[in-house]
Amino acid sequence: MLEEFHYENDLSGGSLMVRESRVIADLLIREATIEQWNQAISIDNLLQANTIATAQRHTRTLRKRLGCLSSDFWLMLRDGDNELATQVAFCAALESNLLLVEFMETVVRDAFVTKVERLDNYNWPDFLEERAQRDPKILEWKESTKQKIKTVVYRMLAEVGYLKSTRKLELQRVLVRAELGALLEKYDKSRLKNCMEVSR
Repeated sequence: MLEEFHYENDLSGGSLMVRESRVIADLLIREATIEQWNQAISIDNLLQANTIATAQRHTRTLRKRLGCLSSDFWLMLRDGDNELATQVAFCAALESNLLLVEFMETVVRDAFVTKVERLDNYNWPDFLEERAQRDPKILEWKESTKQKIKTVVYRMLAEVGYLKSTRKLELQRVLVRAELGALLEKYDKSRLKNCMEVSR
């Protein structure tokens, strides 16, 4: 029996968290032991979180995202400048969440193609309503969860540069860094590359 298709709603785990992602990437690259993870996250508080619980939650979110990419991406994230690291962090978010990919492929791409100047707050709930035709479980999500995910998605788009700000939601073009584009091609991640290039 085929397992029913469901979208993940784990985007509520947080936005790109680029600085924190660099820390997690470094631990992954160094193949840290359980003890080293605990020392870095819970004792040394390298994520600079307000509580240990928050640090551990962010760690789970970021390990899941970055775990979808190879170590070449981790190195680029850890060692690249802020723009490059931000784009890699966004790639990780895309790779780990189909809902975000499809939002980029439909709503964001259409906005650039039709040359509208901004997204609207209703774009996200309308998008979810449409996706619910494929995954009715979305209808069971709490309104607070849907709102939190929308806030995170729009913040991600602003962080990577597709939105000028989360307040006015004005669209901006993003030039994908050549080194990242080459890496996406190397690993045959054309869908991710196309998502990143929606503003072309």
